[in-house]
Amino acid sequence: MTDSGPENDRAGTEGTADTADTAGGGDTAGKDSGESTHDTDDSGSSSGKNGSGHPRRRRLRWAAGAVSVALLAGAGVGWSLYQNLDGNIRTDVDTAQELRQHEAERPDAAPGEAENILLLGSDSRGGGNGAYGDDIGERSDTAILLHVAADRRSATGVSIPRDLMVDIPGCTARDGGRTPARFAQFNWAFQYGGAACTIRTVEKLTGTRVDHHLTLDFSGFKKLVDTVGGVEVCLPAAVRDRDARLDLPAGRQTLDGEDALGYVRARHGIGNGSDTQRIGRQQQFLGSLVKKVRDDEVLLNPAKLYPVLDSATSALTADSGLDSLTELYELVRGVRDIPTDRVRFLTIPRQSYALDANRDELVQPDADRLFAQLREDRPVRVANGSGDGRDAGTAEPGRPSGPSARPGNQPSRDAVESPAKPSPTYRGTTAARDVCAADDAGIGMN
Repeated sequence: MTDSGPENDRAGTEGTADTADTAGGGDTAGKDSGESTHDTDDSGSSSGKNGSGHPRRRRLRWAAGAVSVALLAGAGVGWSLYQNLDGNIRTDVDTAQELRQHEAERPDAAPGEAENILLLGSDSRGGGNGAYGDDIGERSDTAILLHVAADRRSATGVSIPRDLMVDIPGCTARDGGRTPARFAQFNWAFQYGGAACTIRTVEKLTGTRVDHHLTLDFSGFKKLVDTVGGVEVCLPAAVRDRDARLDLPAGRQTLDGEDALGYVRARHGIGNGSDTQRIGRQQQFLGSLVKKVRDDEVLLNPAKLYPVLDSATSALTADSGLDSLTELYELVRGVRDIPTDRVRFLTIPRQSYALDANRDELVQPDADRLFAQLREDRPVRVANGSGDGRDAGTAEPGRPSGPSARPGNQPSRDAVESPAKPSPTYRGTTAARDVCAADDAGIGMN
């Protein structure tokens, strides 16, 4: 991603300096011409001194002045555009205040320059989202913990199922009251306590500190997809889902914002209707979005970049560490050169909850091993599965795992692997994977 503001400012300043030299050269050229004409006058010609010399100098001055004015205007427009983008982003002040009150219980930061960013998709029906149902409060349809490696050579997005049973700490409610600590499905944290409660729940679950968070709503998602010209998906069969307002043919196709929103939200009329398959489709869609932006060189083309930045920033609510265009630029600049096969997506190892088949629980020790890899900034490997029916994100067979009636909140000793032991491989996908590749994992991602 290119910082359209500061870069333009620098370009404008450098361009103005160069133009000043040119302008000076223009005057010098005019004077030299005048001196040369004057020499000619000495030899008997009077056409230079009183004829064409002054108009030429005036034309050069006017040209230099016009260029200077244009550059100054351009710098002004660049600064105005930067200010507009910067002002689009909404800062989540309440979350920062809540997290400060619980700083003592939060995990340590990741080593080195590694960063963990919680990406939240809000299903709020407020504002411009009323067409998607009644306003019954804000919940999180999507939660992805994005780990950006310290060496900026890989990025791993770990999806957290909305129905995963977890320990949710006591939190400040949206109405200012307090919610009691409870063992409940994960998306309750956002519904009752917002981003701060969700962050604390993720940190308690994984032992991993969340450095930043970004929240995107329905309207923002649609606008972003439309701005990049749509995103490619591949459907093994035609889809008809009235709830998601989705009516799509089978095969490879590019979805606009409205259809893309229906695609990533759909549970009925596509696949087996499970949340697990929906998460898989979201991961594949994000991979396709990353590839689209990279292939079109959006990040390197200011003309293409500005509309994308405008859409993205106007749709985001961010913490104070990512609430400016400069901070977002620094983050994206560090990851824009990551190869697409190192942009990985997987789901926390999960299975049906022993006490309720409609809920999920962690698979251990697989989950704790994954959390340890994120905390220690070790590479996470993903690969398509063999279609053996296991869920996305579950480590490949051959490693012990088993049900956990209640997810553990602290990493087990089994999670810390010896250097000699190879890292496990998890079922998932990468941004490099073709959208119409065979769905070997059996999770409906294509």
